[in-house]
Amino acid sequence: MTTPFHITGEAEAILPARDNAGKPITVIGTEAIRSTFDQTCLEQALNSRSAPGVTDLVLNPDAHAGYGAPVGCVMVSPTHIYPGPVGVDIKCSMSLLQMDIPADEIIDKTVRRRLIEAIVARTPTGAGRGQREAKKSRRVSSDLGVRVCTEGASPGVCEALGIPYEWAERCEDSAHYGHDGNVSTLQERLDRMRAFNGFPNFDNKMTQLGSYGGGNHFGECEVVQLVDDPAMRKTAEVFGLRDNQVAFLSHCGSRGFGNILAQRQFKELEGFFRTWSLGFPAGDRQLVYAPLGTPEADAYLDDMALGANFATVNHLLINALVLEAFQEVLPGTTGQLVYFISHNIARQEVVDNQLAWVHRKGATRAFPAGHHALAGTPFAETGHPILLPGNPRDGSVVMVAKPEAAKSRYSVNHGAGRCMGRKAAARNLDQKSVDADFETHDILFNARQYPIDEAPNAYKDFHEVLRSVESADLAQQVCKLKARFVIKDAAEADD
Repeated sequence: MTTPFHITGEAEAILPARDNAGKPITVIGTEAIRSTFDQTCLEQALNSRSAPGVTDLVLNPDAHAGYGAPVGCVMVSPTHIYPGPVGVDIKCSMSLLQMDIPADEIIDKTVRRRLIEAIVARTPTGAGRGQREAKKSRRVSSDLGVRVCTEGASPGVCEALGIPYEWAERCEDSAHYGHDGNVSTLQERLDRMRAFNGFPNFDNKMTQLGSYGGGNHFGECEVVQLVDDPAMRKTAEVFGLRDNQVAFLSHCGSRGFGNILAQRQFKELEGFFRTWSLGFPAGDRQLVYAPLGTPEADAYLDDMALGANFATVNHLLINALVLEAFQEVLPGTTGQLVYFISHNIARQEVVDNQLAWVHRKGATRAFPAGHHALAGTPFAETGHPILLPGNPRDGSVVMVAKPEAAKSRYSVNHGAGRCMGRKAAARNLDQKSVDADFETHDILFNARQYPIDEAPNAYKDFHEVLRSVESADLAQQVCKLKARFVIKDAAEADD
């Protein structure tokens, strides 16, 4: 089967919905990027667009086959909630910590090695690992874990974990609430699950707070390089970015806690479909849904909020621990959170003058200056930071949205996106060449070998991905981030 794009710009196209039923899919990507969308990815996009209640679908440059819906897509519905286009790592996110350390302070490899050791002593990596494996981590009790999951980054939670509460102002969402807007709803939901042994390993999952997990999750020490543009320099000042100084970029999510919540929801909704003899959208059970206002939708929204609160506090705690590690090696270091933003979440937003659930699966929010949702935030007059990881070799960027981002439902890609599966990467890439590439670019990492399935060449050309975003006029660069060392694990990805 061939699925032709209708080209509308250098990095824009549309993909007609099946039988031309409704609005076509918006495609962001140059010709080179569009060629990376394989048949499975396009089939999933068409399936998602034709699913009940879906009014809009956007395919971003990093798109590739995912769980039901492609990773790298935006799906809008005013009437239904879909777990698939959120994924199993609820609120997988990015965060960036800016420190007051000149780049020259970390030229010495010995200093960087000490920093790696100090961070790993506080923030464990690995799919199943938690605080017990890191001697300098924060210990989180079961009672505090309940507060984390139900309150998010509240003043009390931040104080208990040694997180500066002002960092909560630098979050896309510092707390999530129950389907009815109440914290008590989440408390009741979690109490019920635990009372009936629905979460026998809850205490163990809480020990994963302040940890990275495995797969594509990472921590990365960066040098900030501001772009030479007066307007963007002013934006960088609002963001708190400092030219030629050290920052730390983190990627992780809700760990095992969010995974359990998501997997359970998929099973429960599949069971609901079978009980009522409902057909799965396009025959794909990974596209199960719940109409808004039903008990099933309420339960999913509550569980998504629980997982999202965990992910939020997990990121903030990681940043507090990373700052503590830098202070151990380089006394006197101070740090400020630039931003924390998710890319696996459904958020209620105004779309075409009505409230709708915007599902971003491997896609990140991109609100420009003047957007009503930024009123009262530090970013009302600039737009919020967009944290876009590429790969350690080719760098990452911080961007800011432009008004034209409206055409992508105020969203951009969440990174480069895979062009090679994990098994294919292991078959086709050479470990010695991967490690030598890091040596050539003077980038250190914490493992004996860099995970080959996470090598830069397993991902799409980041420069072409960025060209797609910029040519489509969605966002512009504020700074580049040059990697100096990476914290990584070779375990399977959480998301």
